[in-house]
Amino acid sequence: MKVGGAARGLAALAGAALAWLVAAVAPADEVRGRHVAYPAVVPGHLLEFPRDFGAHPDFRTEWWYATGWLESAEGETLGFQVTFFRTRPDVPQDNPSGFAARQLIIAHAALSDPARGRLWHEQRIARASHGLAGAAEGDTDVWLDRWRLRRDGGRYLARVAGEQLSFELALEPTQPPMLNGDAGFSRKGREPGSASYYYSLPHLAVTGEVARDGRRVAVTGEAWLDQEWSTALLDREATGWDWIGINLDDGGALMAFRLRDASGGSHWAAGSWRRPDGTLVTFGPDEVEFIPGRRWRSPRTGIEFPVEWRVRAGALDLELLPLMDDQESDSRYTTGAVYWEGAVRARSADREVGRGYLELTGYGEPLRLPGSSPP
Repeated sequence: MKVGGAARGLAALAGAALAWLVAAVAPADEVRGRHVAYPAVVPGHLLEFPRDFGAHPDFRTEWWYATGWLESAEGETLGFQVTFFRTRPDVPQDNPSGFAARQLIIAHAALSDPARGRLWHEQRIARASHGLAGAAEGDTDVWLDRWRLRRDGGRYLARVAGEQLSFELALEPTQPPMLNGDAGFSRKGREPGSASYYYSLPHLAVTGEVARDGRRVAVTGEAWLDQEWSTALLDREATGWDWIGINLDDGGALMAFRLRDASGGSHWAAGSWRRPDGTLVTFGPDEVEFIPGRRWRSPRTGIEFPVEWRVRAGALDLELLPLMDDQESDSRYTTGAVYWEGAVRARSADREVGRGYLELTGYGEPLRLPGSSPP
């Protein structure tokens, strides 16, 4: 992102947003007494589509998260990520002003470009007011200025219009939603409120165009999309997470994550494996293991990330290798976090068996999300 008047304005808005987010981590009973009574995430809730493709504005935090591998018409291999966040800050809800920040929209986009040895990254933040940004209920349609992710005729259309990075992609589902956890109720820790509603759409067929510094190229590929919404995500002992979404070559799909404690050990873990025949296997904390391997240190932030992994989930045993080491995203303008978000190859028995994405958070400093218990 270019540093200038626009960036300084963005930083000021981000600072205000982060102040609201910090206020949002107060204990739930205190929050209810002040401004916002957020709904709880409870087991037994039935996810319904297309309704649950849309926004859930009563909940504190939500995101739509698409990642994938692309091949350009010129033979380049690329990784892409686009994420839209919606958050409901704990601010007075009876403020009559149209500028009141009842909802915030944050957008991140990145392109892993090994031929140029760099990650292209863009980010935006705005209040959901006056049509500038918003998230519709009933079906996927979330936007921020000229950035947008919407579902149209069953497929997703993603548009990013950044200063250096732009793309227009169509993501076509080839499989039904994969409901993670207990029919979409995904536990994130031992505390009762640490849970989300969560589904994935693996094996999306991708077509479109990508532009870097104005140079546009046609691409095709395969992607993964997650949607998750919650009121509280992290136990107070959790400092960050490691997550994977892998499209397996046999038509199956694996989602797995672990939450780390302050020592770097596993605080909680879970996963979902869709077999090639479509049957779903879910894994509990004792069935998922993340074993870090080779590490890479960022020359910009000094943060050290494990970029090679061994992940075991039930009978699956995968080695993860990055498309490139430097896939660090600095989102301090918008969410206050630095994280590693990257394209990875999955190998088993010395052969490639799938491709997907790996996300690593909380390595520079503990990650705090809206709704997290205070440390």
